Amino acid sequence: MTGIDGCLAEAMTIPGARGASLVDWSSGLALGAAGCSPEAGTGRDHETTAAEVAELARLAFESGAFTAAAGPRPGPGPVEDMIVTAQDSYHLIRFVETSFDSSVFLYLWLDRTEANLAVALFRLKDITARLVPA
Repeated sequence: MTGIDGCLAEAMTIPGARGASLVDWSSGLALGAAGCSPEAGTGRDHETTAAEVAELARLAFESGAFTAAAGPRPGPGPVEDMIVTAQDSYHLIRFVETSFDSSVFLYLWLDRTEANLAVALFRLKDITARLVPA
């Protein structure tokens, strides 16, 4: 099992990583953060970014469009990952699966010119799997 600081430190080793945070999507609070915030040049910080990304994650996680097609299944919900592409960056959200009712996700901001999206998704899955005990 990896702690929050270890999880974030490992996420920052993913090629192209600029910032990472562990976020509670029900409250919008950053439980931990590393690197830069995508909005650092605007005077905004990780907490502001966490609240904004949490709103997007909450909408997707609770959306009937994603749950209707999946049907009944065990676990926290049908959404595993979210990818938002921007002109110069990728924004990845990986929901943390737990045996209890979790509302936590790992958010990773990547520089698009340096990142490999497939590698980043694979690494995030591994990191979040080790974040909580099996």
